[in-house]
Amino acid sequence: MSDGNAHAQGWRPATFYPDPAIQALDSRFEKYWLKLSAVERLATGLRWAEGPVWFGDGRYLLCSDIPNQRILKWEEETGAVSVFRKPSNFANGNTRDRQGRLVTCEHGGRRVTRTEYDGSITVLMDSFDGKRLNSPNDVVVKSDGSIWFTDPTFGLLGNYEGYKAEPEIDANVYRIDGATGQATIVAEGVLGPNGLCFSPDESILYVVESRGQPTRKILAYDVSADGTKLTNKRVHIDAGPGTPDGMRCDVDGNLWCGWGMGSPELDGVMVFAPDGAPIGRIALPERCANVCFGGLKRNRLFMAASQSIYALYVNTQGALGG
Repeated sequence: MSDGNAHAQGWRPATFYPDPAIQALDSRFEKYWLKLSAVERLATGLRWAEGPVWFGDGRYLLCSDIPNQRILKWEEETGAVSVFRKPSNFANGNTRDRQGRLVTCEHGGRRVTRTEYDGSITVLMDSFDGKRLNSPNDVVVKSDGSIWFTDPTFGLLGNYEGYKAEPEIDANVYRIDGATGQATIVAEGVLGPNGLCFSPDESILYVVESRGQPTRKILAYDVSADGTKLTNKRVHIDAGPGTPDGMRCDVDGNLWCGWGMGSPELDGVMVFAPDGAPIGRIALPERCANVCFGGLKRNRLFMAASQSIYALYVNTQGALGG
């Protein structure tokens, strides 16, 4: 057992305020830090937690457990944890479209799906130009109904989080038109495209380059006025020794990023101001893969972190569509 894992097994919630797991790296973080809020562990026993998504109408959170081939459901009112879907086709990233339907990236099916109101599953995309997708990773839906997702090869590398196979197509970022269903490549040449999210006004798309050399990066692109293309690719944040994964924006444009890998002092969530400066950190005993905002006021940060799901109330709200 690694030191980090031993730390995770021995984790206890803070018994006093402010929670020492929360740290302001810049004075700008102070306004978002609720000093009478502490990190809570909602569930544990997962193998690799990913893709949290909030369903406010049902007051529950869904979260992928990729190697266990399941999506779990945590209920806000009772704290009950149950299996929402199994097998999940090695589901990874999840979000909701603007009609409230679940949209899921599946490693196993190498596809993006939508769960209809009656529970049936519609395949939105599983190939491009006659070539199978790799292993769709993370997904967001823009206000015009278009679906944007990343497609790295991670799910093809073995039989633990997908099915081992040779890729047929480059790792790209795609857009599926909300009206026509037509797919286009919006970003090429991203090394290991991973988490993605829009700025609150949807003028910028952020994409994690998780295989960047020599360090991982969070890229930024300008979104065209008609919402169909990306331009002006640039490095927004150089992660240094850290590993950014999934992320979401709050209403002020701050990025809340799953973080970790390598050493316990990196594990948790990093918060970056719109200018890319690190302003806050939430330390967790496990590497955090992805986050989302939820709760009645979208002011509760849910964190999918390795074998557990954590939550923290913050003094901001998640941007719409996250």
